[in-house]
Amino acid sequence: MKLSEAPAAVVTGGASGLGAATARRLAAEGAKVALFDLNDGTEVAREIGGTYHKADVTSEESLKAAFAEARAAHGQERILVNCAGIAPAAKTISRGELHSFELYAKTIDINLIGTFRASALSAIGMTGLDPITADGERGVIIMTASVAAFDGQVGQVAYAASKGGVAALTLPLAREMSQFGIRVATIAPGIFETPMLKGLPEKAQASLGEQVPFPKRLGKPEEYADLAKFIVESPILNGEVIRLDGAIRMAPR
Repeated sequence: MKLSEAPAAVVTGGASGLGAATARRLAAEGAKVALFDLNDGTEVAREIGGTYHKADVTSEESLKAAFAEARAAHGQERILVNCAGIAPAAKTISRGELHSFELYAKTIDINLIGTFRASALSAIGMTGLDPITADGERGVIIMTASVAAFDGQVGQVAYAASKGGVAALTLPLAREMSQFGIRVATIAPGIFETPMLKGLPEKAQASLGEQVPFPKRLGKPEEYADLAKFIVESPILNGEVIRLDGAIRMAPR
């Protein structure tokens, strides 16, 4: 679908990083964007002419309230981009101590179940829309996995499992949504310039970038946003997980 034909969009995790870059790109193409985040997204929303709604993806009630507010402002969204997530680093056993089961469950709840919550709540709203293409398309859901879903490193047992779940969710969700004319696709980023990585020393960032075959640098959030836009506007792209990683394959450590 053309972004000009899909005026309302929701981006979870939209206050910073990949989510903020995607929100900016969608808004630049004419979409009215609602940012969902626990962190304050007021400044980004003001910048792009959108709205910010405090939302916790681990809470059905919080998400329902945020969707209701966003739809009151912009109408039913036809685009959902899931960027909310956390990336804790912890080993199963470290110095005789077990990985926190609470942290493991929290990671799965935010990254995997939170993605499903937002996607399901958005999808049921999309089903009531009129199709806007000759193919009968009503909307697009984009999810965010990670190369860790396939190349999980030491210390990523929770993160890799959560992102592997998102990758595995993609095809069955796309198949289920096909009867409603709703497409589903997932982006699996490699090493990107997110707020977490920007906190590292420049030397460390450069070292990480050197591990990428080409281009030898960290990915830019705007490049994630470019792919999100491409997915929205490519009607045959459905049920796919796309690695966005410069051909990197992560080493064990």
